[in-house]
Amino acid sequence: MSSTSPCAPTIAETGAQLSAWLARFERVFVLTGAGVSTASGIPDYRDADGGWKRTPPVTWQAFTCDAATYRRYWARSFVGWPRFSRAQPGPAHRALVALAAHGPLASMITQNVDGLHQRAGSEDVIDLHGRLDSAICLRCGARLSRDDLQSRMAAQNPHWNSGEAATAPDGDADLDPAAAARFVAPHCAVCDGLIKPDVVFFGENVPGERYRRALDALHAAEAVLVVGSSLMVYSGFRFARMAHERGQPLAILTRGRTRADALAGLKLDAECGATLEAAVTARGPTPPTQVGGRQASEPG
Repeated sequence: MSSTSPCAPTIAETGAQLSAWLARFERVFVLTGAGVSTASGIPDYRDADGGWKRTPPVTWQAFTCDAATYRRYWARSFVGWPRFSRAQPGPAHRALVALAAHGPLASMITQNVDGLHQRAGSEDVIDLHGRLDSAICLRCGARLSRDDLQSRMAAQNPHWNSGEAATAPDGDADLDPAAAARFVAPHCAVCDGLIKPDVVFFGENVPGERYRRALDALHAAEAVLVVGSSLMVYSGFRFARMAHERGQPLAILTRGRTRADALAGLKLDAECGATLEAAVTARGPTPPTQVGGRQASEPG
């Protein structure tokens, strides 16, 4: 007598499963990663097994100590920034806003540096690894917007030609090393110091004040939901580990394997945006907005 393997759950079924899990709580801590932004055209770094798809990102040590690495980083960023800055929030960003509006999502921490959660309408987002839309001088602390820095680099490289370049994660681009070697890298207009995007590089620590805010949000929550992250980077994984140690239920929604699979009570191996949209649908109609202790739809 032959047997058949059970069919994989549909997106609607997976979304309903996530919705049912969320319904158990009033305050859920959400941690997001690159998987929520791939639908916006921003590539991720890792494959389904958590391994690198490409050369790992530049380290703090190489960026600050090697002039060639510094020049190459800014050449690639100069090419990659226009496309990165045009990215728009995708289904996952919008669905998280909907789930937070009248649901249990109480705090959001993101490992992404694209600002798309905020542009979608999420409030009080903690950018764990910083934001790519600003930059800072490593010597005097002067700050400037990434758009202003782009204009400065364009003025300093009027005849530079990058040649063919492919889009890479987080505003990066793959280009010919010979072209990168001809690029004039930016320095601070105030003190001539090195300029760094205001993000946490590999080899750096998350700023203490930012980490404490994230930890306070975790402690105030009943449960933790991870969306679109493999949690291979320790700065994200530690929140899943701490949740497990504190006895907080953990759910993970992402494609492929994660570092915290063994800690999760619910693991959904599915596409983030579609599943979150299905979870919104499974919750049913959005209730009327509450104003002053009564429904806004009531007569005054």
